[in-house]
Amino acid sequence: MAQQGTYKQAFRRAFPYTMPVLMGYLFIGIAFGVMYQEKGYNVLWASLMSLLVYAGSGQYLAISFFVPGMQFLSMIFLTFMVNVRHIFYGLSLLTRFENMKKERWYMIFSLTDETYSLYFNTKVPPDVKEEPFLFAIAFLNHSYWIIGSIIGAVAGTLIPFNAKGIDFAMTALFLVIFVEQWLAVKSHFPALAGICAAFACLLIFGKERFILPSMICIMLLLLLFRKHLEENDRIIGSEQNKLEEEESGHAN
Repeated sequence: MAQQGTYKQAFRRAFPYTMPVLMGYLFIGIAFGVMYQEKGYNVLWASLMSLLVYAGSGQYLAISFFVPGMQFLSMIFLTFMVNVRHIFYGLSLLTRFENMKKERWYMIFSLTDETYSLYFNTKVPPDVKEEPFLFAIAFLNHSYWIIGSIIGAVAGTLIPFNAKGIDFAMTALFLVIFVEQWLAVKSHFPALAGICAAFACLLIFGKERFILPSMICIMLLLLLFRKHLEENDRIIGSEQNKLEEEESGHAN
């Protein structure tokens, strides 16, 4: 009962932080459901894919696989290239997931760009443990995506849609996440490093092959300037703690 209470409180506290993802996932989930239904797959297949695959942009890419002559190895390669960034996400979360038990496998499976962003931009409330709070974020975000996919597939069956350009919803959500992270932190070096590395690799390797080289370049840049970034974070953190202590002293 104590554990259930812990998770119940974690879900209650996590929900407000996931509301931006709720709005985004509902719309891009609906867009995915509409596009999937247009390929001739009903709501059951759309919901199962979002439940069992849950790959975001990978699911959008998968829609293009349903064409005659698409080679299996090409599917594997393209899916890997689109989702290779999750390797770097996972490396940065090894210590945060190590104390989880069975939940750890779901945390690995449910890791998306938006969920990852919330993990690092959201301060865990003092009245809940970190592990249940992170699990609640992951589970809620996954639920939003499934619900959006179901709504889209049902709507696509009942209402005629022109799905041209609807997949831009995913790009728009990425831009929103980037802006939120830019505003939330004082050090913009990681973001600028990502932009510069991606742009340079796009020019060198072309739009079909630039993702993996970009990720490697970003990782090398962050490793090269790791000590400098950690020192900046330490200074910023100490300044924030002083401000919080001063505000608490004034309030008392």
